[in-house]
Amino acid sequence: MLLRQRSLAALLTAEIVSTTGSLMSTLALPWFVLVTTGSPARMGVTMAAELVANALAGLPGGTLAARLGARRTMLIADAARAPLVALIPILSWLGLLSFPVLIAIVFTLGCFFAPYLASQRSILPELLGEDERLLGQANALLGGAERLTIVLGPPLAGLLITVTSASAVLLIDAATFLVSFVLLAGLVPSGRPLGEDPGGLLVGVRTLLADRLLRAWLFTSSAFELAWQAMFAAVPVLAFIRYDGDARVAGWLLAAFGAGALAGNVLAYRALVRIPGLVLAPLAKIPQAAAFWLLAFGTSAWLVGGVLAVTGICNGLINAPFMAVQTSRLPRAVRTQALTASLTISLLAGGVGLACAGPALGHFGLHPVFLGIATIHTIGGVIFTAAGLRARRAVLRAAFADGGDQRLEGAGVRG
Repeated sequence: MLLRQRSLAALLTAEIVSTTGSLMSTLALPWFVLVTTGSPARMGVTMAAELVANALAGLPGGTLAARLGARRTMLIADAARAPLVALIPILSWLGLLSFPVLIAIVFTLGCFFAPYLASQRSILPELLGEDERLLGQANALLGGAERLTIVLGPPLAGLLITVTSASAVLLIDAATFLVSFVLLAGLVPSGRPLGEDPGGLLVGVRTLLADRLLRAWLFTSSAFELAWQAMFAAVPVLAFIRYDGDARVAGWLLAAFGAGALAGNVLAYRALVRIPGLVLAPLAKIPQAAAFWLLAFGTSAWLVGGVLAVTGICNGLINAPFMAVQTSRLPRAVRTQALTASLTISLLAGGVGLACAGPALGHFGLHPVFLGIATIHTIGGVIFTAAGLRARRAVLRAAFADGGDQRLEGAGVRG
């Protein structure tokens, strides 16, 4: 059983601890900006700064991570992010936290995210081998751990914001990075950094674009990330405007998505034993795209929460096989760079979504923004599904051809 492997269990525990803190900050930070400035636009800029940092630091960070190795990269990222997060409440208490300073800190935090997450995914083959089914199940476990943090983090943040302050939540987040560092340092074995030159900054991008399936999924996943980040920006505004400015409602709405995604990852862990990832991920995108249209027309908190839960279930069914297929199709020599490039491009699109969501929410309101989110998921979903099923048919044709050749050779027939 995968969970009996100490290194994988430590990796999952570190993910739960640190990402719970990060998800608490995901609500605490925009809520702090909304309360202190009353500006959805500034909230969007603050949230986007961390993601946009990946556009500048992601590709060189991926090359550096390939040289350092996955484990060492993750340790450096945890050690750096702990004091950076703590700076926000400390400077606020000292009266030194201007808006530009806040943006600078959040931007610096964003420089570590893509290399860390790519290293977290690329270390899985080092721990488990290259089998796509095992990688899919491991990604389902890792995705489930991440989704569990969505269930825990936002409601806890909403409660703590009400009882204490957003600054206290940020300090807790800083402490979780230190816990993650200790777990990774003590229980996860060292990775295997590449001995040779891992290539230039764009080698990961070129690798992704050279594969027809990964090329299509790169563009669609970037569009989806734009829409997801716009949605996550809209949920706190929805609670702030429509539900009497109650941070607890915002927390529970985000937790509904997290609970659904957690359930989806559990289902993916079991389904991947029987269903190929190239089938599971494309088919799960269809009901998810349909659910977003209900979100566009929902008004009650219960309906919105239910729709978010459904989209979360589909998200869990999509992400684990998506990551496994992507990882297994990438050559090891450029895997870290390619995964970092994929994350960088997607998160840059997410930064655009956040930067646009704030002004769009302020100028147009909630309904048009949710309609735009549903449209992006629908159009992108058609392309994503078609590309995945086409790649699956190609795999089956290749397997059939190989089997036919072997049968002919066994019968003494030569071409």
